[in-house]
Amino acid sequence: MAEGYDFIIIGGGSAGSVIASRLSENPDVRVCLLEAGGSDRHPFFHLPAGFAKMTKGIASWGWSTTPQTHMQGKVFTYTQAKVIGGGSAINAQIYTRGHPLDYDEWRQLGCEGWSYEDVLPYFRKSEGNDTYAGRYHGQDGPLGVSKPAAPLPICEAYFEAAKALGIPFNEDVTGEVQEGAAYYQLTQKNARRSSSAMAFLHPNRGRKNLTVKLRANVRRIVVEQGRAVGVEMLDGTRITAEREVVLCSGAIGSPRLLQLSGIGPADHLQELGIDVVLDQPQVGANLQDHLDLYCIAEVSGPHTYDRFAKPHLSVLAGMKYLLTKKGPVASSLFETGGFWYADPDARSPDLQFHLGLGTGIEAGVVSMPEGGVTLNSCYLRPRSRGSVRLASSDPAKAPLIDPNYCADPRDREMSIRGLKLTQQILGQQALSHMIKAERLPGPDVRTDEEYFNFICQHSKTSHHCAGTCAMGAGDSAVVTPRLAFNGVEGLRVADASIMPRVVSSNTNAPTIMIGEKAADMIREDQGI
Repeated sequence: MAEGYDFIIIGGGSAGSVIASRLSENPDVRVCLLEAGGSDRHPFFHLPAGFAKMTKGIASWGWSTTPQTHMQGKVFTYTQAKVIGGGSAINAQIYTRGHPLDYDEWRQLGCEGWSYEDVLPYFRKSEGNDTYAGRYHGQDGPLGVSKPAAPLPICEAYFEAAKALGIPFNEDVTGEVQEGAAYYQLTQKNARRSSSAMAFLHPNRGRKNLTVKLRANVRRIVVEQGRAVGVEMLDGTRITAEREVVLCSGAIGSPRLLQLSGIGPADHLQELGIDVVLDQPQVGANLQDHLDLYCIAEVSGPHTYDRFAKPHLSVLAGMKYLLTKKGPVASSLFETGGFWYADPDARSPDLQFHLGLGTGIEAGVVSMPEGGVTLNSCYLRPRSRGSVRLASSDPAKAPLIDPNYCADPRDREMSIRGLKLTQQILGQQALSHMIKAERLPGPDVRTDEEYFNFICQHSKTSHHCAGTCAMGAGDSAVVTPRLAFNGVEGLRVADASIMPRVVSSNTNAPTIMIGEKAADMIREDQGI
């Protein structure tokens, strides 16, 4: 006999954890959360600096992109979380929301109910900010949000360098104004990571109506007579949903599972021998991501956290954290940055910076043996669109992830402008007493062709993928503005895949907001 619930939520990540928590607030509703990954007990998931381990394989599916046609065949490591809490358990903990105009554009695209004024209450609802309150911030929500616990003097020098180029300091980039250099607010509480699972799930695991299954791999969503009625697991067992199946597996995982379930582009599914349940060409289309470029400079002394890579100093760093909740272990390592313009006529900032307090922090990024600093930039409103497709009908096989970076020439141009601006910032007098020399791209890269050749070697994803189950007003959209799946009753999608356009910032806080808003819509539509 199949196991049964009112709601099945597939994916215990940034949105899924929120939805499971909110729906199970009603004791009469039976909620089952299925997470393919394991627990978050390992210390790296809780120590802010644990991020440095995350893109190197811990709690990841281990996926990569297809060779990028417009970037000389470069293959990118594409970290996707495989742990309870999802991306919020392995990211750099940066709390940004995008620009208000991002959401107003969603509404203009036909997504009623998703303007900035519509979504702002949901940001506040989640937020437990230890510093800011008022119109833009909440202090009573479960998600810890705080200022950096362990900034370094090089951060202040970076602000002065930015100011010399006309980029002002901004106290709060999630407030009224986004532009400027800033300390990011972080999803941390008491110098520990505040993931979606830690904030929303763990305090409520004692609820009798909430079942959380880890290492629960879903084979397919079961659709009968046009309605999602449950899921089939890899071991063949079935779990039924009397009310709804809510898919929260992310911008890669959600379209992947839909296609494995026979929901997607019919010609593609037929080629793989998958029975077509619904021909929906837009499932897995419209993939958007921010391409991350980086400038690396060698420092002239112990100005960053690179020095703690030495074993004896890493022990000292651990002791300092245990005693004071300060030092490198308390740092997300990318807690400084800001927003500015590649195109001076852009409607809002179209570049984002992340100042890395070290080098080699992420997989594939060069490290400086004597210590260095990294300044990343990404172009925030790419025009290029990619896709997520299946390589095989076998659910154990990795999907074909093609962000299609730089397919649009403007993306290439704006990205290079951003990289040049990072060089200018690191080259300012305010940083000269800390920086010995720029090493990458270095003085030998001068022409735009040389810059492009450089980024085809030295670039990475910003981990901001979105858009592959985009919501919209018409029947051709994957989901409605209520996040209901067009063409399948009882199925909803709620994660970054529903963004019609990727927001102009990191995507974790917006995904948590999507979870909050989705939970309210589900309760309204179901009358619970």
